[in-house]
Amino acid sequence: MKSGESMDLFEYNRLQNAEAAAPLAARMRPLTLEDFVGQSHIVGKDKLLYRAIQSDRLSSVIFYGPPGTGKTTLAKIIANTTKSRFRQLNATTAGIKEIKEIVQEAKEFAGMYGKKTILFIDEIHRFNKTQQDALLPHVEDGTVILVGATTENPYFEVNQALVSRSVIFQLRPLTSEDIVTLLHRALQDEKRGMGAYNATITDDAVAFLADTANGDARTALNALELAVLTTPKASDGKIHITLAVAEECIQKRSLRYDKDGDNHYDTISAFIKSMRGSDPDAALYYLAKMIYAGEDPKFIARRIVICAAEDVGNADPHALQVAMAAADALNFIGMPEGRIPLAQAVTYIACAPKSNAAYLGIDRALHDVRTVQVKTVPPHLKDGHYSGAGELGNAIGYRYAHDFPGHYVEQQYLPDELVGRVYYELTDQGVEHRMKEHMKRLKGETNHKNN
Repeated sequence: MKSGESMDLFEYNRLQNAEAAAPLAARMRPLTLEDFVGQSHIVGKDKLLYRAIQSDRLSSVIFYGPPGTGKTTLAKIIANTTKSRFRQLNATTAGIKEIKEIVQEAKEFAGMYGKKTILFIDEIHRFNKTQQDALLPHVEDGTVILVGATTENPYFEVNQALVSRSVIFQLRPLTSEDIVTLLHRALQDEKRGMGAYNATITDDAVAFLADTANGDARTALNALELAVLTTPKASDGKIHITLAVAEECIQKRSLRYDKDGDNHYDTISAFIKSMRGSDPDAALYYLAKMIYAGEDPKFIARRIVICAAEDVGNADPHALQVAMAAADALNFIGMPEGRIPLAQAVTYIACAPKSNAAYLGIDRALHDVRTVQVKTVPPHLKDGHYSGAGELGNAIGYRYAHDFPGHYVEQQYLPDELVGRVYYELTDQGVEHRMKEHMKRLKGETNHKNN
């Protein structure tokens, strides 16, 4: 036997042993599309991806979705189905050197056999710009067919040129029913699963695992494996997985929440929109989700303060005071008690009357500052408190508001180029309604006296 053949046998044995020792979730990966569970919106029999895999006519694709939803499994199914050469890299450990080696092999393979190479890159978002740029021309010219997998939004985290040359498939969290199917399959499978252990699971236990996994099959299968391996056999010779056992093996609900990823931004977006939309229950839910996931409470407090000013504004000026008080209280008492003033501020803002008039006003004013050339401040508004100011015409003709009835007098305040501009359009919401009526009375009385 040649030394190279011996190494091949050793490698084969190593891979066999590694597969046997792999976690249950890895061992139970479906090998065919028929065994794949979930994601019917992309792998249903009438869908593009299903047809492309079955006909072995795959173009470059990127699978995007939360952990445990089947991204790597789909790549493995492609590997088992295609007649093309299949290679795999993990972006956390691979670099340009490995990319160049695979590209060179792909060119040689295509030249010798006339077949293409499919390159699966797990966690492709972890490739930096230089690494992604090194891959781009070979995807573009068809040297390799890219199959990427990422938990991050590829439109933000992947080279836009790569994205434009790939079909994006978004995987959704698995349903509880999907996970129940996978759990029963794993418990019964004697070759790759836990079938040899003679274990049973109650309906409430399997339902609990499926629900608590929160759409992540890997989390549920890991919990099932732990339950089977750590539960002694009963007198009947069986391992009984009860609800109590299941609760011990997956004590905290798995949340899809990455502080730097989509879930972070999606959750804070839903949180703000719920306060803006006057739904205190939804706002409290998203607040709780962020707290549970370990979000920085100071970040939450800052968003509450911004919402109070942006979305409530002068419809209820107390909202900003409540938000600031909650932020100060959080700094003073810390967590977990800090959740209470945060909740108080969130519910106050959600229930308060809403106005974004001040927010829109400052943006309109900033637009004019950027785009309108203003020569000078009106002379009567200029500083007249220094020697010689009068000789320059400063402050001459200024009318001191407090010297007039109602502490108001009409005069020009905006620069000449902006006379007539309206930045702050008072609404009929809350306190702003009273402010609006007050301004109408002031200007109405002045116009009456002028007439």
